[in-house]
Amino acid sequence: MSFAWILKLLISTLLLPPGNGLALLGVAGVFRRRRWAFGLAVAATALTLAQCLPAVAGLLIASLENQSAAIAPNAPKPEAGAIVILGSGLATDAAEYGGDTANERTLIRTRYGATLARRYDLPVLVTGGKLLNDERSEAEVMADILRSEFAVEARWQEAGSMDTAGNAARSAPILKAAGIQRIVLVTHAFHMPRARLLFEQAGLEVIPAPTAFFSHPSFDWLLSDFLPQAKALQISYYALHEWLGLAWIALAH
Repeated sequence: MSFAWILKLLISTLLLPPGNGLALLGVAGVFRRRRWAFGLAVAATALTLAQCLPAVAGLLIASLENQSAAIAPNAPKPEAGAIVILGSGLATDAAEYGGDTANERTLIRTRYGATLARRYDLPVLVTGGKLLNDERSEAEVMADILRSEFAVEARWQEAGSMDTAGNAARSAPILKAAGIQRIVLVTHAFHMPRARLLFEQAGLEVIPAPTAFFSHPSFDWLLSDFLPQAKALQISYYALHEWLGLAWIALAH
């Protein structure tokens, strides 16, 4: 585990929910005798509460998901050479499976990738490496699930990457060596803007195939959208994580 990875984890924890609000509350507590401490505590509480509201989380995630539309089931076959499915973590040491298996996000992407592979008869590349506590790489687990549960064979496995940037950087040479320049990219809708940008920077043409939309198709809000919910906090986390990642890419280039 590298120092850069640990530093990245610490910074993201402080900037993303719930750590951002808790960090501000911590600062207010340390400097509670200062005049500005009460105002900071109020702001931190308001920030944390806002991130828990489905209405706020929906607007945040929609700003990402609206950048690419879903592929209609009756759409014509895309002019692409392969389908690329991005991993998103594993459920480690799952007793009921006898070892590592896909977590919810990875399984959702794998399932949709399998659907597109059968629909368009395109070869599949799965990408995702092995983290510290994993027994197998994400790519290996995804390939096994594709084969055993969806009757789809993954032609390529990219098993050395640790993040989306690595997915793109390591997958591109594999695909280009096979003469493939344009891909159908499968990932969550909120993740698609950053993933597409990174794969394009790696020299590939991308046809977005987003899945698992969280945002409302319209702004017909319900009363429950203005009541704090744990799921909304998670969605806010996803959205802010992606915007933070996009900002980092912009600064790095």
